[in-house]
Amino acid sequence: MEEVVIVGGGIAGLATAVALKKVGVRALVLERSEGLRATGAALSLFPNAWHALDALGVSDKLTSLYPPFFKGYVTDVKTKAIQEVRFGASKGSGAEQRTVHRKILLEVLAEELPPNTIRFSSKLASIETLVEQGSSICILALEDGTIIKSKVVIGCDGVHSRIARWLGLSEPVDSGRSVIRGVAVYPQGHGLNHEVQQFVDISKRAGFLRLNDKEVYWFLSCKAPPKGANMGGDPGLILREVTDNLAKDFPPSYLDIVGHSDLSTLTWVSLMFRYPWDVILGNLTRANVTVAGDAMHPMTPDLGQGGCLALEDAVVLGRHIGSLVSKRGELDTRDVGSALESYIRERRWRAAALITASFLSGWVQQDGSSWWMKFLRDVIFYKFLLGRAVSATRYDCGKLC
Repeated sequence: MEEVVIVGGGIAGLATAVALKKVGVRALVLERSEGLRATGAALSLFPNAWHALDALGVSDKLTSLYPPFFKGYVTDVKTKAIQEVRFGASKGSGAEQRTVHRKILLEVLAEELPPNTIRFSSKLASIETLVEQGSSICILALEDGTIIKSKVVIGCDGVHSRIARWLGLSEPVDSGRSVIRGVAVYPQGHGLNHEVQQFVDISKRAGFLRLNDKEVYWFLSCKAPPKGANMGGDPGLILREVTDNLAKDFPPSYLDIVGHSDLSTLTWVSLMFRYPWDVILGNLTRANVTVAGDAMHPMTPDLGQGGCLALEDAVVLGRHIGSLVSKRGELDTRDVGSALESYIRERRWRAAALITASFLSGWVQQDGSSWWMKFLRDVIFYKFLLGRAVSATRYDCGKLC
């Protein structure tokens, strides 16, 4: 019998396990891969993520590695016009944005957990619930034949979550866009300033941002479907598709960074999201089962909030489950359902709002070629609306007991 089983060992799963540890609840993390997954290479963490990492007690391990960024530039590929974009936070404000290696973030979270907390190569086959001694218990069957009982199950198993399907949530939908991501490596150093550089073209948007003195994170979002599978997963072919086709008209500075890519970091995936009304009206919890991270609120990356929101989820969920710990240090399962309902009430509307804002942000920046769409993007969005959208990232999810 486990206190809590977390299905999925990504950002949401490991952060939730750390949060539960801090409130005195033992968790077992089931991860289907053979080791920590770092798909996507890197991600930007905004102030709301750093508030959550503070609550988890790990922010200082990352801030020493990654300097903050405060502004960026957007270049129109066709007209060469450049405009500056500021991200709101000022230096030393404590509400800063930083881009971090996804793998390093996962390793920092994993280091906080007791040995044997993460069970790798563990693929979920089925889940069911039953009542034992007046309390709801989950029965998890793994593909290797293992049967696990748990008082609480949290689905952190990504966009195509098996736990979300079990709860009855609708499948995420394709946004009609895809994204290629990678990390460029300069052994002798790249000499770039710590500023976000973005490039917009008809139905395309790209950018890069330094991670440290020798590595640069880059991305390219486009309407073309991901061809990675058709290319046999060959990163060399994906790289050639970017340089010779998708980004051939982009500035030499961008193409140089793409050309320095570590091929092992390249990914090309469809951008999926869940309709916000499904998050507002859907069953996000049932009995003693719930979801967090991408399993709850998959969204497009246009505001950089997927990982940030997952870290928020972990702290909020840890706080509500921690309220069930008795004076003897045991998890009282009688009120698990109420605690999970409270967690969902706190998260539902915020998640739906950010799904909507992220989708609209991507649509405005990438989908327009007409004069009025360019006006909406360059004058209305970048000068007025982006600042309001970024203000939502200064949210504080609170502390853990």
